[in-house]
Amino acid sequence: MNSDSDLQIAGDILAVQHLLQPAPLHPATVAEFAGLARSIAADRAQWAGLVQYDTATRWYHRLRTGPGYEVWLLSWVPGQGSGAHDHGPSSGVLTVLDGELTERTRQTARSLTAGAQRVFAPGYVHEVINDSLEPAVSLHIYYPGLTEMPMHHAHCSPAARDGARDVVSA
Repeated sequence: MNSDSDLQIAGDILAVQHLLQPAPLHPATVAEFAGLARSIAADRAQWAGLVQYDTATRWYHRLRTGPGYEVWLLSWVPGQGSGAHDHGPSSGVLTVLDGELTERTRQTARSLTAGAQRVFAPGYVHEVINDSLEPAVSLHIYYPGLTEMPMHHAHCSPAARDGARDVVSA
């Protein structure tokens, strides 16, 4: 008997395919969207060659779409920022792929380094800025796909502090 669990598997588990859940073709849960972002981040060959840096404006590229969601790649040169905004009816996952970004809300500022993820709900107000001296790259997944990005005044709404959660801290 196993002291950690009474469950033991005898034989080859791969031989019982009817008991295994197929891997989802597209994400459907917060965990699956965060996992998709981590898998893209880990496959540097998939995105690194696409990145461009523009000193006049933030560069962005739609990397992929799926049923109801979009995946965007963004680059940030030092000093570039998004301005305070929300994502309308879309939820999202922000993952820093390279460099360091600062996320600001009315109540907090947090440094996000490569590997850090933030998951946010519709209406979450924040500002993302490259406060570092090096360029940065981030990945953004929106569900449903991004249809609006309302801008807010210089300070973020107090409700913003409760609308996002860290997934992975780097």
